[in-house]
Amino acid sequence: MSTESHHHHAQTAGGEPRHDDVQFEKTDVQPRVIYWYLLLLALAVVISYAACIFVLRLTTRIAADSDTPPPPVRVEMGKTFQDYPPEPRLQGVPGHTTDPQADLCEKTQQDNEANDRFGWVDESAGIAQIPVKDAMKIIAEKGLPGASAPAEKK
Repeated sequence: MSTESHHHHAQTAGGEPRHDDVQFEKTDVQPRVIYWYLLLLALAVVISYAACIFVLRLTTRIAADSDTPPPPVRVEMGKTFQDYPPEPRLQGVPGHTTDPQADLCEKTQQDNEANDRFGWVDESAGIAQIPVKDAMKIIAEKGLPGASAPAEKK
């Protein structure tokens, strides 16, 4: 807090207080400086863009020159062979001979048939295959072989 009296300060016509020791800036920003900065920024962007194009073209040329040529069998088979990716190909891509949906249906059918089949796995050892539903019923009734019986509650 100032100990000086406000009576010693003159006021201008606009009502702003004036003090002999305090000066105000006439302008805060000089537009010419901002324009020069924007011009230099634009030049830097254009120069960096040109440098990126130069580096991209140079590295592409180096990569193309150092790349090994395709094997003769690919050249003999022509353009149609080069359109496909190399083996092994994923199902569903061009050039693959099987349909992935048909393969899935076939696999699901085989699994279901295997789950419902009766038969011997090893007859001499007494190991047989039974349907999963029947096996689940037996385990629910008798428990797993070799597992101790659950303790009864007191």
